[in-house]
Amino acid sequence: MIITKTPYRLSLFGGGTDYPAWFEKNPSKIVSAAMAHYCYVNIKELPPFFEHTIKATYSKVESVNSIEELEHPSIKACLKHLKIYNNITIGHDGDLPARSGIGSSSSFTVGLLRGLYSLLNQNVTPYELAQQAIYVEQGIIGENVGVQDQIMAAHGGIQIIKMGPGNRYAWSTEPLRLSDAYRNEFESHIMLGFSGISRIAEIQAKKKVDNIKSGINHKLLEETAKLAEEAIDSLAKETDMSIIGKLLDDGWRIKRELADGVTDLWIDDIYNASLKAGAFGGKLMGAGGGGFFMFLVPPEKQEEFKTKMNSIKVWVPFKFDMYGSQTIFK
Repeated sequence: MIITKTPYRLSLFGGGTDYPAWFEKNPSKIVSAAMAHYCYVNIKELPPFFEHTIKATYSKVESVNSIEELEHPSIKACLKHLKIYNNITIGHDGDLPARSGIGSSSSFTVGLLRGLYSLLNQNVTPYELAQQAIYVEQGIIGENVGVQDQIMAAHGGIQIIKMGPGNRYAWSTEPLRLSDAYRNEFESHIMLGFSGISRIAEIQAKKKVDNIKSGINHKLLEETAKLAEEAIDSLAKETDMSIIGKLLDDGWRIKRELADGVTDLWIDDIYNASLKAGAFGGKLMGAGGGGFFMFLVPPEKQEEFKTKMNSIKVWVPFKFDMYGSQTIFK
């Protein structure tokens, strides 16, 4: 039995510039973090006692005799990629709901690949793991996804991701250097609230990619890249949280214009209410349309904030994950 533990991601600044359609021609940077909520994947060899040779358990159960019969796109693609054709069972569980703006699909792919490499007794670095996950999702499955989700799932921490110009593998990452005190202060201000509405990120992502290719949102993405540079400088100088919140607010106001469907009246109502209730700033996480909100709120105001924000269905405690994807049992 092999069990992997892989964090979900919290995109902070520069989101939207990590699509290859953009950074193949435009150098970009993103600030992103991993959070201490996890996707768990368990893998074991399937003994020859059953009528099936492959079993996959997630929101449904698949018991099949060939990879081609599998419906789950990531499981199918990862097994093909590593040439594992039978006698395997794969299970998934997660701390947070899928389709909620936390990069859960990429966390699963990264965790599955780490587990399969462990099954094959092959070591893989976080960089290699992220590259393999990007290849699986973009190259094999053909999804409209960026690269930050896979990178953060593999690396953990708070990272500055540098991308392009060049192909979809033209990226590098380095930890954002913060003092322990400032990182703890940042962490203590972050609140995660679930809207109660899940959505399929591929729909919004495709709209964004189409807009990139047509040039419709070129100016907006230039503004996003510039804002990310400003945020990196502000965080490095350990600026007051109210300033970081204002930068998040600026980023959200740009993001909501990137494609139709990123926001809606109910989303705007929740976000505007958060500012009136005392948030320095925030954003709707992921591609938009629903899922988790992230707010930056002084710790001493958070209980009152929750009371005022009664449209949020579930509040989730927040901590940074500093380790990335790990094999926790073999």
